[in-house]
Amino acid sequence: MASDALRRGFFEPGDKPATKGKQAGNSPERRRAWAWLSGDYFGRCSNITLVSLPAIHSYPRGHSLMSTAKKPLVLVIMDGWGYSTKQEHNAVAAAKTPNLDRLARDYTSTLISGSGLDVGLPDGQMGNSEVGHVNIGAGRIVYQELTRISKEIKDGDFFQNVELGKAVDGAVTKGKAVHIMGLMSPGGVHSHEEHIMGMIEMAAKRGAEQIYFHAFLDGRDVPPRSAQSSIEQFDALFARLGKGRFASMIGRYFAMDRDNRWDRVQQAYDLMTQGKGEFTADSASEALTAAYARDENDEFVKATRIGAAAPMQDGDALIFMNFRADRAREITRAFVDSDFTGFARAATPALNFVMLTEYAADIKTACAYPPTALVNTLGEWLAKQGKTQLRISETEKYAHVTFFFNGGEESCFTGEDREIVASPKVATYDLQPEMSSEELTDKLVAAIKSGKYDTIICNYPNGDMVGHTGVFDAAVKACEAVDHCIGRVTEALAEVGGECLITADHGNAEKMLDEETGQAHTAHTNLPVPLIYFGRKSEVVEGGKLSDLAPTMLTLMGLPVPPEMTGKPLMILK
Repeated sequence: MASDALRRGFFEPGDKPATKGKQAGNSPERRRAWAWLSGDYFGRCSNITLVSLPAIHSYPRGHSLMSTAKKPLVLVIMDGWGYSTKQEHNAVAAAKTPNLDRLARDYTSTLISGSGLDVGLPDGQMGNSEVGHVNIGAGRIVYQELTRISKEIKDGDFFQNVELGKAVDGAVTKGKAVHIMGLMSPGGVHSHEEHIMGMIEMAAKRGAEQIYFHAFLDGRDVPPRSAQSSIEQFDALFARLGKGRFASMIGRYFAMDRDNRWDRVQQAYDLMTQGKGEFTADSASEALTAAYARDENDEFVKATRIGAAAPMQDGDALIFMNFRADRAREITRAFVDSDFTGFARAATPALNFVMLTEYAADIKTACAYPPTALVNTLGEWLAKQGKTQLRISETEKYAHVTFFFNGGEESCFTGEDREIVASPKVATYDLQPEMSSEELTDKLVAAIKSGKYDTIICNYPNGDMVGHTGVFDAAVKACEAVDHCIGRVTEALAEVGGECLITADHGNAEKMLDEETGQAHTAHTNLPVPLIYFGRKSEVVEGGKLSDLAPTMLTLMGLPVPPEMTGKPLMILK
């Protein structure tokens, strides 16, 4: 996009956005600012609907809001759409995005932060979809489990955790094994390997003799072939403790599905419960080498038993060390739900199962770190103000605009409807980069024109889901598909006198190559994300972050901001 702006003469190298104090309009400052900007679960809710592109019109400035039909404020979250000054290997910059170009040129726009300390993560830590949506919905910085658990390990409090201790002690007393499963990764998105190593050390210190680690490989939030360094760290830990070993290895593609692809989950379940894998190896390093020889990146490593079989037995402890819920639910339900129907389970050992955090309120098992309540999130506050709201996305991001956006609340608030569009059933989304964006937009446009909703929250997953594949051309197509849909959405809003905030939860597609390793970059980034306000004349407050979006929305809707929200409104109406 910035390259197009450069050819149009909107951009001069080294320019910075001149958005502060500038009103929306087609001024040279706005054009140059945009050139710089644009380059480089189903909850327990009865209001759920499951369903298996033109130029933008001018927005009617100063339109009347007094009408029987509601004129909604829509929040569009372009998942995985960050900003980078680097043009090379940047799918966002390479994509043809005439609608977003025009919107950011003619309306108020800026960059905001979606990573690190600004979203409650360690300094420099890349953002992710769960964290992003929690912060957006909360209207305050929400300190994440990654930060909390890492601090407790450092302080020693982790080793006194009641539920973890009970599970280990119970196994030790009965002479049973302690099984630990989780995503072996330094990525910090779904887990952190330091937490898993801390758990192994706790089990050893409490006297466990049989400690088995069932490793899920990442290759998505970290480089595609980067697991060997983690394996070496765990082998060194086992050697130092004189206890513990790898028992199995499988890619997260199988173990951490979230779209009811139970055939994948079954392979991980059978591997861990029965030691039944497609491959065997004497060591984790040998297993990884063999997987690479089969041309399997970490994410897609097939079920591999390591060493002698260590099947799970009655009375064993099983501790799941992922802290993020969405990709932990399915495999957890396979272990703990008595009425599980996802697949036929050949073995159902009676385990003392502990989930690190609460993956869902209806999963009845021990939880090491129960959730802390968030009061007066955007959804809850809108309900208290008597406003109607719709949450809508594809399957892949549905939990994010509902459960996570509501601060971990699974049920609908009063006046909240939900609509889910099925994501395409393809192996990887580079095969269909547009995903279900057109059908999603059909539903969104219909909701806008229905006059039913005061506000709508919509997530387009494409930039993130296709960005994770590392396929550059597909990521470009994904961005172009989203831009086309944005055009349809804003045209519909112009027809009814509605408004829109367009942003992202974190970066991804703007960096498709890891220049250090030469591998495809499949992870998120810690780069800023765009924010565009399609609405009335306004000035923008610089230095924003995701937690400022809820106060911004409430201010634009003429509603009070609850005291729990510490974010600041970013759009000042003129």
